[in-house]
Amino acid sequence: MSGKPNIVFIFSDQHRGDSMGCVGHPVIQTPNLDALAGEGAAFTRCSTNSPLCMPARATMMTGQHVCQHGIWNNELEADCMGPSHVRNIRDAGYHTALIGKTHLWIHGNRPGGVRHTRDHQDILENWGFEFVHELTGPLASIGNDSYYTDYLADKGLLDGYRKYMTDYRKEWAQGTAKPWEEPAWPFAAEDHLDAYTGSTAADWIQNYEGDKPFYLQVLFPGPHDPFDSPQEYRDLYRPEDMPAGIMDWPEEPVPSFAKMVLRWSGLKDMTPEQKQILRTFYYGKMTLIDEYMGKITQALKDKELMDNTWIVYTSDHGEMLGDHRMSHKIVFYEGALRVPCIFRPPGGVEGWQSEALTDQIDITASLIELAQAVPLEVRDSRSLIPQILAGPNGPEAQKGKEVVFSEVLGFSMVYDGRYKYTVSSNSQRPVQLFDLEADPDELKNLVNDESLEPVRRDLLIPHLKRLRAGMDEVKFSKYKTEEAQYRRSGRAPGWAL
Repeated sequence: MSGKPNIVFIFSDQHRGDSMGCVGHPVIQTPNLDALAGEGAAFTRCSTNSPLCMPARATMMTGQHVCQHGIWNNELEADCMGPSHVRNIRDAGYHTALIGKTHLWIHGNRPGGVRHTRDHQDILENWGFEFVHELTGPLASIGNDSYYTDYLADKGLLDGYRKYMTDYRKEWAQGTAKPWEEPAWPFAAEDHLDAYTGSTAADWIQNYEGDKPFYLQVLFPGPHDPFDSPQEYRDLYRPEDMPAGIMDWPEEPVPSFAKMVLRWSGLKDMTPEQKQILRTFYYGKMTLIDEYMGKITQALKDKELMDNTWIVYTSDHGEMLGDHRMSHKIVFYEGALRVPCIFRPPGGVEGWQSEALTDQIDITASLIELAQAVPLEVRDSRSLIPQILAGPNGPEAQKGKEVVFSEVLGFSMVYDGRYKYTVSSNSQRPVQLFDLEADPDELKNLVNDESLEPVRRDLLIPHLKRLRAGMDEVKFSKYKTEEAQYRRSGRAPGWAL
């Protein structure tokens, strides 16, 4: 095997950045994530470049902003022949592998009935993966088969599983869902989708005998809803111990994308006690994932690879978890925007934290540097590796980007660590402005506050104009055309998958 390190890139779906013990959460139990952070660097102010699955994942693959790659929603597919950090890492001499949910193609119910993820393997191979064991998310598995549904079918569990998921989806579609009443996972914990993902990844590591260093993506489908945690994991938490979070309804003016999330969530009448219960379900699912992350690291230990492997952990976006009466994502509030970001170097270091502003584009640039691969031709990215290796006393330890961007559904946000400003991506019409120093819960939308005009003019607008200048106009026009057709069709929104 070459002198290059192995790279294990683990990311989950919809993991809030504050929901780990290592960053100070008072209740959640994530001992294995905490152990990784205890031997690495945790970036506590890492933002997603899109608070929605497919746009965020396209950014992590390409290193491009949403306005460049053009995947503004979950109804569009990124170009698998375009820029790809995985392909560049493969070409740098790595064996590239994935296990889990990529969500790089549309996971809705397809014409012609159920299809298997292996039918899309060529897409993942074009992205640069050589070994593909692709799964879908729990809801998409209603209408798509995968290696996981094969596993359930072999155990006689598939019909019961699909009924459980269909019942959940039906309640949300009808607007009658009460997430604090969601039934627990109905089978053994070892048969859960996230358990299957983690155990499959651990087995892959145990069985790898190639002569190349490996780049392995482990893509947990959870803790994305439904919060179908097994009862024994829910029982680890008491609702009365849960921080209730932000109960306030968003203050006017509320932009259209936030109103959509409010309607979809249906949490207007939710009580603090009900919110505390639903949080036990989410945290239980996170603890399940954490347990199987421990099995992955144990497999590396058993193979004596911990001294030659970088482990990186993040998520595609967060989860509102009832804050501001919202569930899911597609908003630029901290619950949906902030994601975990942990880098554990080979052999480990004394764990430390950085408050530097960073984002997923930086994570992609870091993976490229670790593999000594050809950099992607992108802007705004910076590798975190020199910062990590210099340690907590390095001159750049707490120095991050001047601003980070996030985009979804034709809206763009810029955040400089204090002010968070959101505009319509094309017209640049302002819709939200928060001062997180004075208002950390983002309760007061200051978009019409004239006293902040100097902040907008001198600090935020120039960055957004620079972002706008890089927009692919053809792809944006395609998005707007397809969005109009989608709205006329009356189909259920794909962003919940």
